[in-house]
Amino acid sequence: MSHALIVIDLQNDFCPGGALAVAEGDQIVPGVNARMAEAAAVILTQDWHPAGHSSFASQHAGRAPMQMVDMPYGPQVLWPDHCVQGSYGAAFHADLTTDRADLILRKGFRRQIDSYSAFFENDQTTPTGLEGYLRTRGLTELEFVGLATDFCVAWSALDAAKLGFKVRVLTTLCRGIDLDGSMARALDDMRAAGIELV
Repeated sequence: MSHALIVIDLQNDFCPGGALAVAEGDQIVPGVNARMAEAAAVILTQDWHPAGHSSFASQHAGRAPMQMVDMPYGPQVLWPDHCVQGSYGAAFHADLTTDRADLILRKGFRRQIDSYSAFFENDQTTPTGLEGYLRTRGLTELEFVGLATDFCVAWSALDAAKLGFKVRVLTTLCRGIDLDGSMARALDDMRAAGIELV
């Protein structure tokens, strides 16, 4: 089979009650589990930041979460501290069927650079290794679900399309943040890239 389901960052900190909660983020878990049960291959991504990560607002004096700063690699949203390695917040949602995963890919573990995409760090050149894994397994058609639609899901889907994969985003199994119109931009960008949104 050439199809893979990629589940983006379904972690406690992105669900209601978490440090960077996405509204209704936990409501997609049953549907994601059902989709995983049907998939030929399943990859889970996990945001995995060291304490004091450079994308945390707490590391920038006088700055607040959701403000923008310029990093050496480009514009960066400053986030609340979240998904710190080994923390409860970084763990997958308790109801997610994680044992269905063939691969768990951790990202954002380099202190000086954030990583929204499952394929590249935010400099858009440092690879995570996911492309090689998919290609060596012959997985060419990718479905994306998870959190958040307008950041990690969209960046991952757009990178997958640039790399030549056939890409579909199951929008009913995603939830977004919508920071200053980021949701509409992300959906427009994905459509423009030829990504199927269902």
